[in-house]
This record gives sequence, C-alpha cells and structure tokens, in this order.
Amino acid sequence: MLGLLILLLIVMTKQVYINIKELVQVRPLPMIPLTGTEFQHVPSMLNAFLVIENNTVVDFGNMESFDPAFYPTHDLIDMLGRFVLPAFCDSHTHAVFARPRETEFVDKIKGLSYQEIAAKGGGILNSARHVQALSEEELFEISLPRVQALVAGGTGALEIKSGYGLTLSDELKMLRVIKRIKAHLDIPIKTTFLAAHALPDEYRSNKQGFMQAVVNQWIPKVISEGLADYIDLFCETGYFDAGDIELITSAVQGTRLKLKVHVNQFTSIGGIEEAVKNNALSVDHLEVLDVKDIVALKSGKTIATLLPACSFYLNIPFSPARDLIKEGIPIALASDFNPGSSPTSNLFFVWSLACIKMKLTPEEAFNALTINGAFAMGLETTHGAIFKGYKGKLIATNQAPSFAFFPYAFASPHVHNILN
Repeated sequence: MLGLLILLLIVMTKQVYINIKELVQVRPLPMIPLTGTEFQHVPSMLNAFLVIENNTVVDFGNMESFDPAFYPTHDLIDMLGRFVLPAFCDSHTHAVFARPRETEFVDKIKGLSYQEIAAKGGGILNSARHVQALSEEELFEISLPRVQALVAGGTGALEIKSGYGLTLSDELKMLRVIKRIKAHLDIPIKTTFLAAHALPDEYRSNKQGFMQAVVNQWIPKVISEGLADYIDLFCETGYFDAGDIELITSAVQGTRLKLKVHVNQFTSIGGIEEAVKNNALSVDHLEVLDVKDIVALKSGKTIATLLPACSFYLNIPFSPARDLIKEGIPIALASDFNPGSSPTSNLFFVWSLACIKMKLTPEEAFNALTINGAFAMGLETTHGAIFKGYKGKLIATNQAPSFAFFPYAFASPHVHNILN
C-alpha cells in the first residue's frame, strides 16, 4: 500500500521552473533535418518559465506573463538565471565494452598509428578478446554505470553498437546487454548490430567466409530475437568494402533493420555512394571526402554524422563540416564513445571541438547535437527540441553569461542538474 502511495505521488509530481535565463531550442513539431540558414539558428525564449507535469512539458512562456495562481499544486523552482537546454542526442557510440585501452594510448604517444596498433593485435580485436572473456552479467555490470554517467552528463537519447563480440554468441551477448541497459534507464536507446567491425582471427584470410556467416547465420539470429534497430559495418580499406554494404543490405531487406555505416574514416572507397543508394539513415565518420561522396550525399536523405572527438584523439583530419553545410547536406555530431579511438562521452566537449576545429558556430554545432542527432536515430518526433508534449531529459546548466559560453569554456563543468 505504501509503495502504491509513493508511486502515485511520483506520477502526480508537477513542477514550474521560473527565472530561466534562456530556454533554448524551442521548436514546434513537425521538424525536418536542419540545413542552410535554418541550421544557423537556434530559437530560444529569454527570461522564461517552464511547466512540467508527469514528466511532460505542458507549457512555457516569458516571465512577464507568468502568474503563480495558475499553478497552485505545482512545485515552484527558481532557476536563478540558468539556461535550460534539451538533452543531447548521441547517435553513434560503442558504450558497451569490457575495459579501456590506455596501453594503446601510450603506443600512440610513442608514434604508432591506429592501423599499426591494430596490426599488432590491438584495436578492435583487443576489445573483442576482453568482451569474449566476460559473461553477460559481468559485461552488464561494467557497462551500466558507464551509460548512467553518460546520461548524467547531458545525453538524453542514445545509440549503442555491438561489434566487439566478433563471434555470434558474443555479439548476441553484447546486444542482450544493451537490451538490459535500456530496461534500466528512462531514455530512448537505439541498438545497432555492428555486424562487420573487423575480421576475427579465424577469418583473417577469408573475408568472404566471414561475410557468408554474417549474412546466413548472424543476421537471421539477431532479427529472430528482435535485438537491434539498425545494422552497420566498418567500410574502410583493410576491413570491409562497398560490396559488403550491398551484402548486408540485401540480407536485411524487408526486415525492421535499417542501415547505418562507418565510412570514410581514412579512405574513400565507394562506401558513401553504396550507403546512400541503399537509403542508409546515416553515414558516420567522413573525415575523408571527395567530390563523388558529396554528390552522393546531395542525392539522398542520409544524415552525415561527424565524430570530432575521434579526430582529436587519433590526431587525424577533422571532417570538412563547412563543405557539407555549404552543399546543403544535413550533419549531426556524435561522441563515437569507445575505448580505442574516442574515450569520451562528453558532448559539451564535442560541441567545443566542432566549433574550434570544424569552424561551426555554437548554434550550428548545437543543432547537430540535438535535432539532427535525433534524426540520425529516428527520434525526430520525440527528441531534439523543446515543445509542448516533450517527455525527454532537459539540461539545467550552471550559470553562464551567454549561449556561446558553453563551447567556449571547453574544460568547464556545465551541467547543474538534469530535469525530467
């Protein structure tokens, strides 16, 4: 009986947040991926109030029109001039992994490249060995606090990939862990089956045999258990190619799995053209682009997801974001949180990197981290902006002089607390 009473009190919780310095990214539904002049603009409301009932935004407005008499049963919370932002939408992570790879960090300092580290048994294969050594329960217990910390840092919608299993049983283990994490958190989490991330040792000289196993055994099993929303592969020289994109696309045709692709991190080998042709929801990385890649992206509706923290960590070129924007191609930003090439889930830092290294304005980068990030996960009707009916997380910031302060002060803590 006591438990029921507590539940009723929680359900009936109502809050009014007043004296918000700026309520940011206030947009009506429906939304479209932002490009061009719209991408440069973040609509906001100065000196605002915000009403939340049962974890749903029901009203907002200027303080000049606020009358507390309309909200006699609500908790009144003074924001003391803080900003309120919609939580970030991180559309590319590898947040389930067994352990960090700090020894490879030292290798990098000593001059080894990403490819050289992989060639000596590091990289993806290193992470796979550690995942394979853990039970599902152990992997879950390690990964859940990591994802909880990510949410506390301001992420309100998330994609998590498998890809560190490299055997059918271990890929299924990762996907089941992601499913369990979903059940423990109150944010949307999209699951991507990263079917072809690297060749396992036993298939090192038999890529065709590996791809046949993926197509004929792995994909049907993942589909039958309903463990994924998307399918992905690493299209890169020395890993997988455009023909492999065609293979997995054909294998999931008519199923619920939509295509995402890691592509053009180091080389351009036709992956973007193949991905766009097959209606990929997003193509991710894009540190290297040529003219045919731009032409392909302009011909479709695929989101270009850029990962500046990976470029920063690996000391490789940053994606040419300004060229993509100039061509009217919608871009999203994501963390690429993983133990080997982007060991951070801090999207405030990604925001800063996009401004400093890619020359995005604070507004452009924020749009890429919110609305366009939501589109890159199929969450554009529920996340990415503040609107009446919004049920997602909100970031109440520490006090700041302006919106541009957040990417400017790149090493400062910006989250005061998470609302909703």
